Amino acid sequence: MGVEPAYASAPSARANRRGGDRRRGVGALVGAVARSLAAGREPGQLRERFEDELRALVRARAIAVRDDGGAAGPEAMSFDIPASTAHGRARIDALFEPTRMLDGWTCQLLESATHVAALLLEVERAQGRVPLAVRNRADGAAPLIGSSGAIRIVRERIERVAATDFTVLIEGESGSGKELVARQVHELSRRRRGPFVAVNCAAIVETLLEAELFGIEERTATGVRGRRGKFEHAHDGTLFLDEVSDLAPAAQAKLLRAIQDLSVERVGSCGARRVDTRIIVATNRPLAALVERGLFRADLYYRLHGVEVQVPPLRHRREDIPELAGHFLDRHRGVRSLRLSAAATDALLAYQWPGNVRELERVMERAIALAGAEFVELDDLPPALTSGYSDVLLPALQARESMRAWGSRYARLVLERCGNNKRRACRELGISYHTLRAYLDFRPELAAPELVRDEQ
Repeated sequence: MGVEPAYASAPSARANRRGGDRRRGVGALVGAVARSLAAGREPGQLRERFEDELRALVRARAIAVRDDGGAAGPEAMSFDIPASTAHGRARIDALFEPTRMLDGWTCQLLESATHVAALLLEVERAQGRVPLAVRNRADGAAPLIGSSGAIRIVRERIERVAATDFTVLIEGESGSGKELVARQVHELSRRRRGPFVAVNCAAIVETLLEAELFGIEERTATGVRGRRGKFEHAHDGTLFLDEVSDLAPAAQAKLLRAIQDLSVERVGSCGARRVDTRIIVATNRPLAALVERGLFRADLYYRLHGVEVQVPPLRHRREDIPELAGHFLDRHRGVRSLRLSAAATDALLAYQWPGNVRELERVMERAIALAGAEFVELDDLPPALTSGYSDVLLPALQARESMRAWGSRYARLVLERCGNNKRRACRELGISYHTLRAYLDFRPELAAPELVRDEQ
């Protein structure tokens, strides 16, 4: 043990009472771990629950279970955990107020807590403690799938950015995969063994944002329990702030201070806490335009803008749509084994996808639920997606039009768009002048029925 406590002598009655308190304290720690296990929490969350419970019991400023071989802070008290790790002995680091004198009961409770911590480390080892981003996530989000040039550029940028600890700005439309990019950066970085903490800034009430990000001290208000903020939860890992453009001006100023100093001050606290956290922020609105309109702080924008990743919308990488759709169908192969028909694939490629990859995922789930055969057909897709496609296809199919009739109609539309300039129309269509003339001279209503049937 890093500290040799001096146990104070006490009357027998007080010692018995303190012994009961210590047993109840250890029981509370074991109960917290057991309840977290029953709730199916990740190993990293088990550790956080244990640290929070122990910190409240001994009224410490901070508690940390360390198994990474890192050095303790100069003000921290260390208690060895009877368990070995890949980095040697594990320990509990406790940080108290400098003016506080520890009694024997507190030191004995911390000693007892080391045995609970040893059990916790065994649970983590049995479950295979890996970053939350690496595990099969409950949200079932798709990885960065696609082979288009646009997505390859994103992958290359991610690999370069992950090798650094710089703050990253991710810009892209809603549903395009900004959080997936952030998780990829985390998984490829040296922080991949640390936590990945995601925060949706648009979903937090402004009055609670400061406590959510930076934490709150014990008994700041009646009935309020002290807790760590997201910055402290992401210590040694990555903090992902989504929709940062929705932060209020006051919150932007506090975020700028935290990013610059890498320290946070809890609500009701008089001192700052240092954090070792990588910051990744994302927005679905260009921050430069918001700065020009006075809706986003310029100093925070310049602090975030150094390393940026642009995530293209799905309509700018249409060649990835069949691959993504196939991935979503394969994910639910245990429910139904489906494939896309040629007509459904064409409809997916023709759609504009305002909701991007997230919308495509929902469309595939709908098809899995409604498809009546082994292929996803046009009727299995939402009407909003097939409306324009069906308006063009179905009348022609019902009229049993020939391919030449289709070509003739399309050539006339392109010629009209080109201002009746035939040479320009030839360039856009990629055909010769004589072929264009043949299409323009063709009249479906004058074609012989035998010719139409042969072409069909």
